[in-house]
Amino acid sequence: MKTLAEIEAEVARLSERIAAPGNAYPTFGYSADFARPHIEIGGGQYHYVAVERGTEVFRKSTSDLDELLYWIFDGVTFSMACAYELEHRIPGQDFRRLMFSKRVELLTSIDPD
Repeated sequence: MKTLAEIEAEVARLSERIAAPGNAYPTFGYSADFARPHIEIGGGQYHYVAVERGTEVFRKSTSDLDELLYWIFDGVTFSMACAYELEHRIPGQDFRRLMFSKRVELLTSIDPD
């Protein structure tokens, strides 16, 4: 099982592939609140958690590092794809088409498999 520092380093390494903004990532080992996800390790598992106004909104747990990384980048790429669509909106076209294709492009850039 990797440490929080090792996970954070891996997230930073993978993030370089998509030039993700620094505020798009979860925090590691502490909650910044406001529903921003954070990563915890405990009980032999990785935990992807969000807290808003002091109340836990969701918690996903896994022992698989790849699954945790998917959860992290699922959120990061969604935010990036939304921002991209807003800046490149095509009048008369369903916004989801551009957003979805950008998200697939970003996820594929992280891991082509």
